[in-house]
Amino acid sequence: MITTVIFDMDGVLIDSEYIYFASKTQVLKNAGITVTESYHYQFMGTTKTFMWQKMKEEFNLPKEIDFYITEMDKLRTEFTEKDGVRPIPGAQDLVRNLHQAGLKLAVASSSSLHEIKSSLSALQLTYLFQEVVSTEEVPHSKPAPDVYQEAMKRLGVTPEETVGIEDTLNGSRAVKAAEMFCIGYANPSFPTQDLSAADVVINDLAILSREKIEELSK
Repeated sequence: MITTVIFDMDGVLIDSEYIYFASKTQVLKNAGITVTESYHYQFMGTTKTFMWQKMKEEFNLPKEIDFYITEMDKLRTEFTEKDGVRPIPGAQDLVRNLHQAGLKLAVASSSSLHEIKSSLSALQLTYLFQEVVSTEEVPHSKPAPDVYQEAMKRLGVTPEETVGIEDTLNGSRAVKAAEMFCIGYANPSFPTQDLSAADVVINDLAILSREKIEELSK
């Protein structure tokens, strides 16, 4: 019996990828490097430290990665203040419905704890989640299972009763490494992601309910 659902945030609850793409593109452009949007797809579901380390090595960037992370975060803040936090279609209703149905809910995200709490507050969902866990709080980031294991530990639940919802390869691998059932969310508005690690793949959050999740996970 499923008692718990753990959500990734970026790409599952909030539509933040376009801001990540735009801010990274601008930081690289300021450094004299031009990339297409598709270049950033490989980093979906990874941490800021990981992707900037990879880009520093690839492009021989002269400054420390903390500099580029800070510049990117400044731009992301500007873009978010301008456009607001955009929910993924159906995400708010799904969270509310699962909470009403009595399931335990948590967020396990590669974003910072501040960003997670700020985004949930903007969507008026904070009170519906018993726990929020950032990869900055655990030793290893996705695709390692640490962030999901920590969420389950805090909730006092087992993998057998827990479902994770992810939209990226690294995220779905993290869920499976934590020995949980994984629902992959393939957003039709996003670039196609490799969700082969997920147990099932859906393209519309609105189809999910407690009963549907139970059915899928059998």
